[in-house]
Amino acid sequence: MNTTNHYPVLIIGAGLGGLTLARVLHVHGIESVILDLDTSAQARTQGGMLDIHEDTGQAALHEAGLHEAFRARVHSGGEAMRVLDRDGRVLIDQSDNGDGSRPEIDRGELRALLLGSLPETAVRWNSKVISARPLGSGRHEVTLADGNVLTTDLLIGADGAWSRVRPLLSSAQPVYSGISFVELDLLDADTRHPESAQLIGGGMCFAISEAKGFLAHRESDGSLHIYVARRAPEGWLSTLDFSDVAGAKDALLQEFTGWAPALRNLITEADGPLIPRLIQVLPVDHRWPRIPGVTLLGDAAHVMSPFAGEGANLAMIDGADLALALAAHPGDTEAALSAYESKLFPRAEAAARDSAESLADIFGDRAPQSLVDMFTALETAGA
Repeated sequence: MNTTNHYPVLIIGAGLGGLTLARVLHVHGIESVILDLDTSAQARTQGGMLDIHEDTGQAALHEAGLHEAFRARVHSGGEAMRVLDRDGRVLIDQSDNGDGSRPEIDRGELRALLLGSLPETAVRWNSKVISARPLGSGRHEVTLADGNVLTTDLLIGADGAWSRVRPLLSSAQPVYSGISFVELDLLDADTRHPESAQLIGGGMCFAISEAKGFLAHRESDGSLHIYVARRAPEGWLSTLDFSDVAGAKDALLQEFTGWAPALRNLITEADGPLIPRLIQVLPVDHRWPRIPGVTLLGDAAHVMSPFAGEGANLAMIDGADLALALAAHPGDTEAALSAYESKLFPRAEAAARDSAESLADIFGDRAPQSLVDMFTALETAGA
């Protein structure tokens, strides 16, 4: 089957950035179509908690007309934060002060809020893009895995770190940051894992030393979501057999010999599978020349490590800014894209630089004191 359909605005990827873009366009009377490779909105879990920042993610939700609905879904107490040393001693214990500057929400709930604000026909599920090419005069052709061919006047890559759209603009590809994660969960923590629940507290918890450790968060469903992190060669994760959960746990525990039993228990007591993650990044100063009819947002434009907490927030403000630029320049797509990218590039570079510096601090020789200094400075600045 090979049929051609034309869409004035075509967004690749129904993540938070692509959905925010489509919603703000919809608010301004501009309709778009999103292609996503998932078979449905429920095809896979959407990850853990997100802290949504006032000047980026929350600003985007205001433009989307969804801020009040977002506030109703915020995880109370989720802004709490702890830093521990490898012996389990608490070095920082900040409570959720309720100021709402970085409220926590489950990623799945936020995505559902955005999806529910769009027309049912806005997202075409089970639409895997395999290639895109220019047709001239700013128009592009997109080919799907099922053989369908689509054309568009404006192609937007919101399709993540391994974007199929990025090669139209840039030859850059993500590279390994030096940090590997193993992701795991402790379910129904207060009942089934009470000691771990007490250790982690009500929000985020860091326990980092010697370039490795634990990044943990209490989820809105009462589970604990844990990232076991290590500065390691790129091939380290491939040496672990994750189909053998007990064996993978034993291998991870060897990395934490001598650490507090309560921290090691985060691995021992994990429920379900262990999921390996390589942390990939694009160049800090990634940008591209203005090429007619195509642009990027979110991780497709600026994937970075999670250590500045900016990924989802940047994707959302990218989407809002692009929509506002298109609404402000009706009939002049190139002026809109130039205006959008003039905001995108410096903002993304600053965040990527912060993220790289935070990675170096968190997994450097001074940890966990470097985390104590960082969070103390942030608390002082916000006082």
